Amino acid sequence: MKFPESWLREFVDPPVDRDELCRRLTMAGLEVEVVDALGAGLDGVVVGEIVDCASHPNADKLRVCQVSIGKDAPLQIVCGAPNARAGLKAPLATIGAQLPNGIEIKKAALRGVESNGMLCSAQELALDADASGLLELPADAPVGKRLAEYLALPDARIELKLTPNRPDCLGLRGLAHDVAALFDVAVNEASATPVAAVSAASREVHLDAGAECPRYVGRVIEGVQAAAKSPLWLAERLRRSGIRPISAIVDVTQYVMLELGQPMHAYDMAALDGAIQVRRARADETVKLLDGNEHTLAPDFLVIADGKNAVGLAGIMGGFDSRVVDATRDIFLEAAHFAPAAIMGRARKLGLHTDASHRFERGVDSELPRLAMERATRLILDICGGKPGPVVETTLADALPKAVPLKLRRARLARVLGIDIADAEVERILGKLDMRVEKTAEGWRVTPPSRRFDIAIEEDLIEEIARIHGYDRVPRHAPGGELHLHLPSEAELSPARLRAQLAARGYREAICMSFVARDLLERWSLDGGSVALANPLSTDLAVMRTSLLPGLVEALKYNRNRQQERVRLFETGLVFRTDSELKQIPRLAAVACGRAAPEGWATAKRDVDFFDLKADLETLVALAGGDRKSMFESASEPWLHPGRSAWALIDGKLAAIVGMLHPRLLKTLDLDCDVYVFEADLAVLTAGKVPRSKPISVFPMLRRDIAVVVPEAIDYAAIESCVREAVGQHLTEVIVFDRYSGQNLGSGTKSLAIGLILQDDSRTLTVEDADRCVAQAVAVLESQCQAKLRG
Repeated sequence: MKFPESWLREFVDPPVDRDELCRRLTMAGLEVEVVDALGAGLDGVVVGEIVDCASHPNADKLRVCQVSIGKDAPLQIVCGAPNARAGLKAPLATIGAQLPNGIEIKKAALRGVESNGMLCSAQELALDADASGLLELPADAPVGKRLAEYLALPDARIELKLTPNRPDCLGLRGLAHDVAALFDVAVNEASATPVAAVSAASREVHLDAGAECPRYVGRVIEGVQAAAKSPLWLAERLRRSGIRPISAIVDVTQYVMLELGQPMHAYDMAALDGAIQVRRARADETVKLLDGNEHTLAPDFLVIADGKNAVGLAGIMGGFDSRVVDATRDIFLEAAHFAPAAIMGRARKLGLHTDASHRFERGVDSELPRLAMERATRLILDICGGKPGPVVETTLADALPKAVPLKLRRARLARVLGIDIADAEVERILGKLDMRVEKTAEGWRVTPPSRRFDIAIEEDLIEEIARIHGYDRVPRHAPGGELHLHLPSEAELSPARLRAQLAARGYREAICMSFVARDLLERWSLDGGSVALANPLSTDLAVMRTSLLPGLVEALKYNRNRQQERVRLFETGLVFRTDSELKQIPRLAAVACGRAAPEGWATAKRDVDFFDLKADLETLVALAGGDRKSMFESASEPWLHPGRSAWALIDGKLAAIVGMLHPRLLKTLDLDCDVYVFEADLAVLTAGKVPRSKPISVFPMLRRDIAVVVPEAIDYAAIESCVREAVGQHLTEVIVFDRYSGQNLGSGTKSLAIGLILQDDSRTLTVEDADRCVAQAVAVLESQCQAKLRG
């Protein structure tokens, strides 16, 4: 929304300067985006009249003009403007003048002809963007008068960046009420005294679109001088509002739109046939609009039609064939109310955006058409003459918006804003905003004006009071109450540390949906305790996941199908189970397939295996610090390979499962490679221990190696546990450095070579001490693990 400051001050003139006016508008939610000063630097620019215009002897595109500025002799000016001609009045910058663009006017010779000044365009004077020719001034402009004085300059063009909920400020009348409320001044309403009919000419109107056009106001004006020029004050206001003056009648409709916010249109009566109809477009109906283009319409478009054809696109643009031209003698003026839903998006479908569509899409006051009609009639009669007919108003009363009173409670106002605002101030603000206010026991009963579509609930009224009273006047108070901050324990491990560790080991983090298909969980045999959604987005997202692994493996499969041979993914998130109540359990899971390491010359080529995933899980356990004890026991889950899977116990708690997916499941999932996975309880992984310092023994270590034959079914974890318990504190480390199985050992047995690292913190261990420790280890292995010492 662009407008000149002087026009706004004609409606409401607060006793503040331009900067304060703009600041208060912005603080009230009407953001001032641009302020362009107009008329600065026009000293030395006067009204000139070209009394003679001849061709330049040495240049085809230049003219040698004799320009009068009211003194004895005219000035010789060389000019290249295409509209330079004898009799034209235009701005003349005299010698010594400095234009807004920084050009200083000096006496010069152009192609050998002396020039004593410069005839100017609107762009050169920083009044408009038009640089197509000289700024043409009215024929009655006083020659020699200072241009700034003649054009009532200086002024400023203010541009507001309005939000879509404030279409009432797309007219100066609506904006003026906000300014009046901000500065507690009166509004000077635009004169719209009804104009009496002096002719019986009228045109019948039919509303055939129902609630899409519930009000249509029309008027015939006969005998107008359509070729009349707009007066300077009107043309300048349009120009300073960013609209190019075209002709008097068109300019009046634009002027009223900017002043009141009501778009209007004028039709040439000679181009209309029969009654005016407001209706939906017929299938494939065509209409040629003012832009000169013919458009084919769909039935969801609203048109203005006569007895034969569509003559305009309702709320968007008038028709080409019924436009007002200089030869027009009789016109039909239109001011209508269209529902926003009937106009919204229609202009964009045709690649258009007009001032009318911009306003009607957001909403125009349903009470404005009659007021706008009277205002436009008076202006046209004053400028173009003519005989007005009666105003024809057709209304569907039931479809018009109704004003709904709202309750505003004094206590609610204080609670929401946190401050007490005096009753008199509340009533002043609402009254200045053109609202009807009735006092009640609890507060007020408020009826907003018909142009304020955005006020629908009590909180809207509170917002109005806050922004007019001033957001900057609302005191800043810190919220009351005690804030209890959760400070994590020093022993608690951050999930971010776990994610960083997996990323460092070559995994990429994935984020999968919390919803999966029920049949996917059934294929994994993980559908027990699943939570079904009442209204799923689709059958593929019908239940909440009971494990992170199905989604992760689907992501792995997606990448494998796109030529990614080595895939390593992990995810942290919640899984959901229900028995008597819904449980949300934080988990961490990882999946891997392909090579164990990226391809390179320095590493052997081998595929990832169980021990790679087990090692990755153990590094996560080690992150928590302390002397956490982890053990692995064989697992027997239906979705895991029976010989390549294990449960992980951390400090005796079941914490994770790791292994290879069952070949049958891999086939069901259409995966052609071995996939290894683990899933861990995040709460167990993050529950670490505070590290404690321990002195390093200064005494030497002893190492003793033993080789034992044990049944294949005995896990190494059980063997290590037995040895540590038997030997006691002298044993600092147990190492397995060889494993062997073969026919010479017998079926179902294996040989393990174990290194025992012995050390004491207080003395040097003797050979006898070492022999005793070895004997203790061998004895417990023979008794509890069915081991035999190899010779």
